[in-house]
Amino acid sequence: MNLVSLNGKRRPGSPALVLVAHGSRDPRALSTVKALMERVQALRPGLPVHLGHIELNEPRLPDTLAELGTGDAVLVPLLLARGYHVKQDIPEMAAEARARTRVAAPLGPHPLLVETLYDRLLEAGWRTRRDSAVVLAAAGSRDPESKLDTNHTARLLADRLGVPVIPAYASAATPTVQEAVHTLAAQGRHRVAVASCFTAPGRFATQCAEQSPWIASAPLGAHPAMAHLILHRYDQSLTIQVAREPELASA
Repeated sequence: MNLVSLNGKRRPGSPALVLVAHGSRDPRALSTVKALMERVQALRPGLPVHLGHIELNEPRLPDTLAELGTGDAVLVPLLLARGYHVKQDIPEMAAEARARTRVAAPLGPHPLLVETLYDRLLEAGWRTRRDSAVVLAAAGSRDPESKLDTNHTARLLADRLGVPVIPAYASAATPTVQEAVHTLAAQGRHRVAVASCFTAPGRFATQCAEQSPWIASAPLGAHPAMAHLILHRYDQSLTIQVAREPELASA
């Protein structure tokens, strides 16, 4: 089962790619996700790309999957760490659909995610100084694996910037952004930026940015690296599936 041609493009009949967004009441979130979707489509012409939301926005994921009938699809969560949505909500919605689906890994942690965070900080005015540091602001989750993933992203960003990076959360986990800023100030880091580890604008991203004592980067949005990361997760999911098939055949 080889789904990749010699020139690296997907062959006809490849599973559809379904972007799974959380959803937000902020109208900027939907327009941002659609712009990201367009970037993905431009990078992989001929690949069917669809959008489904877990809540709050249309189309909802179950409706998107219903339109696919019994076709094949890879669901790529536009989420940045493991957590309840990745482990429970999305698989449960997929299991109820007639389509043959597989759920890809969340977008983080990954170097392409870190590259986007870095570029967004530069756009916001980041300059490395002896007393500078970063708070990586994320949504937060009670799932311990979510915190592990965010910690990993923070370490990768710290390596990229060469300054301390402390993860902080908008809800469900600690520390808060304000607490992280105070911790860094106590360490002599008085020029603290907030890196917005959110896919799109929304309430959490806005609240975290408002707590920055210096600059706050924009959400990840439709950055080119994010489109490449989505396709990487899509391809990765198919590679894992192909690797499993010989195992099943020999079982």
